[in-house]
Amino acid sequence: MDARLQRLLGGDALAGLRKRLRQRYERGTPAGLLRLGALDEAEHAALAALAGRPARHVQSMQIDLAEIDAALARAGLAASLRDALEQLDGPILDTAAHRLRVRSQWQQVVEACEHPGLRAALRTSIGLGLLKRLCARRPEAGTRLVLAADQVLRRLPATGIPRAQLAVAALGDAHALDAGSPVATLVLAALRHGSAPDNDAERARDLWAAAGVLVNELARPALALNLPGPTGAAPGEPVYFSLRRLVRSPPTWAVMDRPVFVCENPNLLAIAADQLGPRCAPLVCTDGMPGAAQRILLAQLRTAGARLHYHGDFDWPGLRIGNHMIREHDARPWRFSTPDYRAAVVGAPRPGRTLDDAAVSALWDEALAGAMLADRLAIDEEALADVLLADLRH
Repeated sequence: MDARLQRLLGGDALAGLRKRLRQRYERGTPAGLLRLGALDEAEHAALAALAGRPARHVQSMQIDLAEIDAALARAGLAASLRDALEQLDGPILDTAAHRLRVRSQWQQVVEACEHPGLRAALRTSIGLGLLKRLCARRPEAGTRLVLAADQVLRRLPATGIPRAQLAVAALGDAHALDAGSPVATLVLAALRHGSAPDNDAERARDLWAAAGVLVNELARPALALNLPGPTGAAPGEPVYFSLRRLVRSPPTWAVMDRPVFVCENPNLLAIAADQLGPRCAPLVCTDGMPGAAQRILLAQLRTAGARLHYHGDFDWPGLRIGNHMIREHDARPWRFSTPDYRAAVVGAPRPGRTLDDAAVSALWDEALAGAMLADRLAIDEEALADVLLADLRH
């Protein structure tokens, strides 16, 4: 680099000016005339010297790039202003061209994806953003990640295979599909594509289970009473169904057009077993918000033609579960309306469990949350056992 160029445009005093000029080139080739404002005395003097003008200090200046380029070339300092800036501070990146190149690379990553669900997910801004985060915004890493997800997805649906076994078969690593791993996250995005967003970890187990993959297959089994089908239990005796059993050997449920009642609390199912035994209508317990086994069982019953009727605690979690049951399983409310709540409040002992302000609107009854806020009294499902058992007796 010519020492004259360093004296003319180099040094710390002109670093800010050089940065502003570089930014103009980074955004694309500047127009023939370039106006720069907010100039200090040293910056104006440097620009004036480049343009061959008197160095009288003003705060803005318009320069003709063609003249600057020609002057630098005549003096033998640089081929152009851009060349001078690159000599002083290194190559100038064409950010517009770089963005186009990177966009093209990501498009190639997406179009190379074989699985239609994953490809459709990645064509959305949310899906592509997820992929970029998972691979630190490196297209080459994205290609490897998509290829791994494709390897897993082409083996689905499975027939009750544990997730670790699937990971070994598809990727040679038993932990490659552990919760939170990049490949597992991308596979779940493909399985989830087109459904309502849900961040619940149980929802991930549902997605795996629906694809025939078992995760924590023996955890939190579904509890039921008197389901018409191969339960393996004596009539009137509660029975648990593990996720493993439901996915590996889906029972044939004889529930076409039959009501199946669904409660929130295991205690109510135990009361029904004690008092009604084999005379109790088919009853399933969600045990709070349904987990994977509960959701698979409910989905199987709906597919078999059952009409689900749900009752839960008259509190905000109970309404939240009720919303899930109606939205995901097409359940009908079972003595779970505003009049039912008001009747329960009349007979409830005081003081009872109070409700806070974190109200949840009920999809099936827009007045219910308001009534509960007015009375501020939670009603546990067990407190209504006599009323509910009257419906269950048959």
